Amino acid sequence: MHDKAAELMRLHALPELLILVNVWDVASARAVAAQPGCRAIATASAAIAAAHGYPDGERIPPRLMFEMIDRIAAAVDLPVTADLEAGYGDPAAAVRAAIAAGVVGANLEDRMRPLADAVEAVQSAVTAADAEGVPFVLNARTDAFLMAAGRERNAVLADAMQRGKAFLDAGASCVFVPGVLDAQAIGALVDALGRGRLSVLAMPRTPPPDELAALGVARLSYGPLPQRLMSAALGDLAATLLAGSTLPAS
Repeated sequence: MHDKAAELMRLHALPELLILVNVWDVASARAVAAQPGCRAIATASAAIAAAHGYPDGERIPPRLMFEMIDRIAAAVDLPVTADLEAGYGDPAAAVRAAIAAGVVGANLEDRMRPLADAVEAVQSAVTAADAEGVPFVLNARTDAFLMAAGRERNAVLADAMQRGKAFLDAGASCVFVPGVLDAQAIGALVDALGRGRLSVLAMPRTPPPDELAALGVARLSYGPLPQRLMSAALGDLAATLLAGSTLPAS
């Protein structure tokens, strides 16, 4: 566990961008882990919830989430970072459960709660990991851009910077800022947080990986998109087969 956590931390510090193709079950984790260039595995909470028939947003029973995270971590040899949403009511307990499942990093959402409450959640998660003796990679997420609700963009960017700095001061390893971010906003966030401290989600207008690396971004992830693309491909295949076609050549 210690070695895997140290390796995950090292991957964030490299000049090369850490690309994480998010998974949701053992089959998807093994498929991604088998690809050349895969250096770590990341779960997607929305995708795991969907696989169990639940909507996103901590609607899945935590027991089911942690059972799947445990199965994924046991199925691969790479470091695993898990999406823990907002901590299921107890961020410290969520981190302890993740570590018990073999996980060495996690996302933790702020959901734009009051800053003091969000910082307290980060601190409790970091303290819990330290008590377990694992150099846990906490990717503290701010939803400033996801919950912008028509606010002036510079104000949203300022919120993301303020929250990100506070999360780093509280012990987070990096800051996750999902949302539609152009190169200018990403550059400003890197300037505020430091190179190798920003994590972004692939979305429309997200710069390509080589440009993200040059800007100083630590990691790029894809959230539930891989599962949605797989589901769409399965739907297309099913439609073809149900219409009487034969299986395509593999």
